[in-house]
Amino acid sequence: MKETPLSACERDFILKAIEEKKRLDGRQTYDYRKIKISFGTDYGCCFVDLGQTRVMAQVSCELVAPKESRPNEGIMFFNIELSPLASPAFEQGRQSELSVKLNRQLERCLRNSKCIDTESLCVVSGEKVWQIRVDVHMLNNDGNLMDASSIAAIAALCHFRRPDVAVQGEEVTVYSPEERDPIPLSIYHMPISVSFSFFQQGTYLLVDPCEREERVMDGLLMIAMNKHREICSIQSSGGIMLLKEQVMRCSKIASVKVSEITELISKALMNDKTARKAGGRCGFAESMPQERITALKVDETPVETADVTEKASGIIKEAEAPPPTAPSPVVPVPGVGQVGLGLQNTWGVEEEEELEEFSSGDDVEEVTKMEEDERKNTKDDVVEILDSEEEEVVILHPEKPQKAENVKSSFHQKGAPSSKKKTKQKP
Repeated sequence: MKETPLSACERDFILKAIEEKKRLDGRQTYDYRKIKISFGTDYGCCFVDLGQTRVMAQVSCELVAPKESRPNEGIMFFNIELSPLASPAFEQGRQSELSVKLNRQLERCLRNSKCIDTESLCVVSGEKVWQIRVDVHMLNNDGNLMDASSIAAIAALCHFRRPDVAVQGEEVTVYSPEERDPIPLSIYHMPISVSFSFFQQGTYLLVDPCEREERVMDGLLMIAMNKHREICSIQSSGGIMLLKEQVMRCSKIASVKVSEITELISKALMNDKTARKAGGRCGFAESMPQERITALKVDETPVETADVTEKASGIIKEAEAPPPTAPSPVVPVPGVGQVGLGLQNTWGVEEEEELEEFSSGDDVEEVTKMEEDERKNTKDDVVEILDSEEEEVVILHPEKPQKAENVKSSFHQKGAPSSKKKTKQKP
C-alpha cells in the first residue's frame, strides 16, 4: 500500500510554521519528544516509546562456528523489521529501501563502533563462539525510527544476559539460568543516534522530526555519539550541501542529547535490577496485578464506618420531607394490575373528554328506548345485529316486515347510513 501524499496546503502550513519556529506538537526547535523505556519479563527485551513512535528490541544468542578471518571473536547480527503494524506503507515480507538504510546505520552505530567486546564471546577458539542477534520490530511509526531503534537496541544489549558455559576438553556445557546465573555482556560505551532534519536548503534545523516533518524536509543528518563526545558514525542524506559550521553545531547539540538519554537508560536499568532483586514482577507480569491491561487503575478511598447510624439519622432529619407518593398497585386478580383506584387524579388533567363522550350519546339513548318499546309489543323471535363501527342497532322482524321497514325509515331520518345488510332469519 502506497503512502498517502501530503496535500499542498498541509505542506505549506508545516513549512510556514517551521519558519516561525513553531512545530505541530508544540515543541521547540531542539526539543526531543518524551522518551519512555521499559523492559520485558525476559532478559534482553526492551520497549522504547519516542512520542507516538514505538519500537521493540529483542536480543538472543546461540553457539555457532566463528568466521575464518576472526576465529577468536563473536558475531553480532542486527535485523530491523518494518511490519504493516507500524504503518500501512510498510509491506510484509519485502525489504524496502528504508529498511536497508536503517539496518546499515544501526550496524555502523553499534558494531563498527566496537561498543561490545566481541572477544569475550569466544568459547573455543576457532570452533565455538556466541552469536548475538538483535531483532528490532517497529510497532508504530511516527517519525525518527533511527533514534528509537538505536536506543532500544543498546538498552536491550545492556539488559541481556547470556548463559554461562563450561569447557572440559572438547565438551562444552551450557548451564540454564536455574543452575548458574547468566552473564551480562561486556559493553564499553553506549552509542546513541541523534537525527537532525533540514528545511529550505539547510536554512532551518529541527531535532527529532516527526512523521509529517520527515515528508517535508530537504535533508537528514544522523550523528551517533556516546556520552564521552566521541562520534561513532555520521551520515547525511537528502542531497543538500551542509557547511562545516552546521555540522559542528549539530554535533554540540547531539552531545547534550546523548548524555541525557544515556542517563535515562542507566536509570531504567537500575530500576529494573532493583525490582528483580526484590522479587517483584517485571514486564508484562507487572501490569497484570495492577489491572492496567484492560482497565484503568483506581485508587482506593478509605471509608470510616464508626458512628454511621448517628450520621444517617442526622442527615435524615436535616433533609426535606419527601413528596407524597401514590400507593402500590392493587392486584384484584392474578395477572391484572390497577393503579390509582379511588384516588384523586394527580396528573392535573380534567376529565373533559369523558363528559363529551357521555353528552354525545343522547342519540343512542333514543334509539335504545324505541327498541325497548318494540320488544314489548312483539312476541316473536327477534334477530339483533350489532355493528360496533357504526354504533347502531338494527332489529328485524321476520313475520311483520312492515314494522321493520318503519324502523329502518326512522333510522334514515336520524342520519343513519343507507347501506342495507343481509341477515339470516331463524326458521
